[in-house]
Amino acid sequence: MKEDVVQAACVFLVDDDVNIRTSLARALGLRGYQVKAFESAQAFLDAYEKTSAGCLILDYGMPQMDGLELQRHLSERNIKLPIIFITGHGGIPESVQAMKMGAMDVLEKPFKQSVLIERIDAALEIDRKRRDATQRSSEMWIRFESLTDREDEIARLIVSKPGSNSSKDIARHLDISPRTVDHHRARILEKMDVTSVAQLVELALKEGLFKDQ
Repeated sequence: MKEDVVQAACVFLVDDDVNIRTSLARALGLRGYQVKAFESAQAFLDAYEKTSAGCLILDYGMPQMDGLELQRHLSERNIKLPIIFITGHGGIPESVQAMKMGAMDVLEKPFKQSVLIERIDAALEIDRKRRDATQRSSEMWIRFESLTDREDEIARLIVSKPGSNSSKDIARHLDISPRTVDHHRARILEKMDVTSVAQLVELALKEGLFKDQ
């Protein structure tokens, strides 16, 4: 378990059984996890903020709103918090449904604490990587939007035919000098934080840039 992951993220625990909720929260706290426990799915929904990092330990069988219903609510809100279900009476169909909807695992009570710890660490790592990727993508779009109209125009030509659109070809197409094209290309690479046209093309394909033309 990485200490920085534990400190930066939170283990959200939702279980209507006060004994399980209290003992599990205490045990995880002693291991260094930040834990927030809730007695119901609705209480968690009311308190959770979408930007909060971590994972969710979720009891399957709860009154009013069960674990699958909460999972569905989170999916509808595009909240991708990794979920580990814990259940005392969930059957195979319910487990399959939970996994199909994206749950990391379904652990049957009583479970070994070491197994839960292993799944929590994996869930926190998945959440960290997902949020890092989202942050990188957000920063990339900010850089993309900083391109001037001319830079955007040249970048589109570069990406559309990376192997054949030379500076002279682009210059003829735009009725400007090849030297001006080279200047803009350098600025495009700098703004997009890449070092080559190949990296620019790869980034464009990965992030869906320049799709509207």
